[in-house]
Amino acid sequence: MYLCQLGYELTKSFHSSELYGITSQIRSASVSVPANIAEGYEGVIRQEYIRYLRTTLGSLRELDTHLVISERVGLAAP
Repeated sequence: MYLCQLGYELTKSFHSSELYGITSQIRSASVSVPANIAEGYEGVIRQEYIRYLRTTLGSLRELDTHLVISERVGLAAP
């Protein structure tokens, strides 16, 4: 949840032209992390929970990529 909050706080300073670009991508990926964990936790079957955790890892990798790109193009400070 904290990671999601940080994603929103960071993107508040991004230029408005990025609202439907990298801002949206960062926010979406950061929301997916706790949402997938919560959704998977409700599953009764352990294999299903593991599947949700793998999806969460994908969202984390996506978020990491978006943050690196944001830094490289000058939207976020290193």
